[in-house]
Amino acid sequence: MTQPIPIRRGRPRPRLLDLFSCAGGAGKGYEDAGFEVDGCDLAHRPNYPFPYHHGDALEYLAALITTGEIRRYAFVHASPPCQDKCSLTVGTNRSQGWGGTHEDLVAPTRTLLDATGLPYVIEQPNGRAEIRKDLSLCGEMFGLGVIRHRNFELGGWNAEQPAHRPHRGRVRGYRHGRFYDGPYVAAYGNGGGKPTVSELQAAMGITWTDVREELTEAIPPAYTEHIGRAFLTANVEVAA
Repeated sequence: MTQPIPIRRGRPRPRLLDLFSCAGGAGKGYEDAGFEVDGCDLAHRPNYPFPYHHGDALEYLAALITTGEIRRYAFVHASPPCQDKCSLTVGTNRSQGWGGTHEDLVAPTRTLLDATGLPYVIEQPNGRAEIRKDLSLCGEMFGLGVIRHRNFELGGWNAEQPAHRPHRGRVRGYRHGRFYDGPYVAAYGNGGGKPTVSELQAAMGITWTDVREELTEAIPPAYTEHIGRAFLTANVEVAA
């Protein structure tokens, strides 16, 4: 694991733009790593713990590039919607005979991120989204109560892939009418033995929102704290 760098109190931290920010799971990890965080999300996010712009993320990013305000930032994180390529959605669509109806924003997001000239991260769940899997992270790597595999494309920088740790058991819940116990909770959906809100909060390390939808969409902050510290350790001049 990357060794933490000290956070210099009293000095400005590097600023990070958190696009498609949801309730701030990614943003909180980056703050813990040593960044100041600004978010942007199309939905109203009163639980987001940092300053954020309420609006379309790609329009906002394009405006920041045009005006030059993007230079306020040292790093950009983006979690664009790609539900038609998510493994859960793909399986559901196939079983129901549906076609993909969700918009895939990964490619236009990457185009704009490249135009910023800044280092960046694009995050996606397991599935068919067309990103490079430069990093793949799992809750077991951080001792969390969720598995929640997530993939990250790194633009303009590199980081070492940590070893994947074997899972300690099953995800708790019902499968085909049978209940299975296990050390992990299912951070998605409702019913079927799904965890309570408080169990989700504890499993993911998220305390500032109690909205189930926001919890089930969130990235555990441990993931982006790891990514943020890896970036700052490799870019000491930014960290300083």
